Amino acid sequence: MRFLEAPEMDPVHLKSVALPVEHGGWGMLGEPLLLGLIVAPSWGGFGVAVAAVGVFLARHPLKLALADWHRGTRYPRTAPAVRFMFLYGTMAAAGLALAASRGAAGWWVPLAMAGPLALVQFAYDTGHRGRQLLPELLGGVALESVASAEMRAAGWPLGPSLAAWLILAAKAVATVLYVRTRLRDDYGRRPDRTAAVASHAAALVLGTVLAAAGLAPWLVVAAFALLLVRAVHGLSRFHRRVRAKVVGIQEMAYGFSFVLLVALGYGLAF
Repeated sequence: MRFLEAPEMDPVHLKSVALPVEHGGWGMLGEPLLLGLIVAPSWGGFGVAVAAVGVFLARHPLKLALADWHRGTRYPRTAPAVRFMFLYGTMAAAGLALAASRGAAGWWVPLAMAGPLALVQFAYDTGHRGRQLLPELLGGVALESVASAEMRAAGWPLGPSLAAWLILAAKAVATVLYVRTRLRDDYGRRPDRTAAVASHAAALVLGTVLAAAGLAPWLVVAAFALLLVRAVHGLSRFHRRVRAKVVGIQEMAYGFSFVLLVALGYGLAF
């Protein structure tokens, strides 16, 4: 396709090209990275973490470059987007090479399982539908597979590694539903709270089942109970309405508290 030069525009801000705008995604990426590296530190796991960060960062400039290609027009952002895309792609490739050379056999299995979910989420994102519920849920579940891959790279058995992914995936689904409902409630839209609270209760049951089966520590149950209490209060008539930015900060604090509780549980139990 032949590219046309776009009309003169204001100088492009590199930050808007280099970094994704979704702040919640950083928390969803940081949680599995942190859990996997705390519970099962290894060079292979570190390679998985580097690759995950590279892929996460590459999505945004890739989406911009694809949009410009589809329009057949070069904007001031197009060339920087392509450069950042290759920079982050190189970072991801280096991480994968480290994981392949230093990681235990089968480290890639959780990532391969999460790949289709990530592709569907990216397809929604490139179609400007990334804020819909389904792609947000799929993206969250896919990102949480990183912890499982890090644990596999350190030599952990497949069962406990996949259990860690299930735990974080259940947490991600419950959090997405809670935040969407909470924001609608704070803006006076009177949403249905059933799905948000029920997802937390289901996550608590899942954590209990995994702990009883010996695939997860019992502190996982306490971590999910903490989130359930947060959801019930945060969606009750007693909570204080705040701005979306404050809700995001609160969720990051709850998210990393959850990860630290789960990591402590793994340290004590395994």
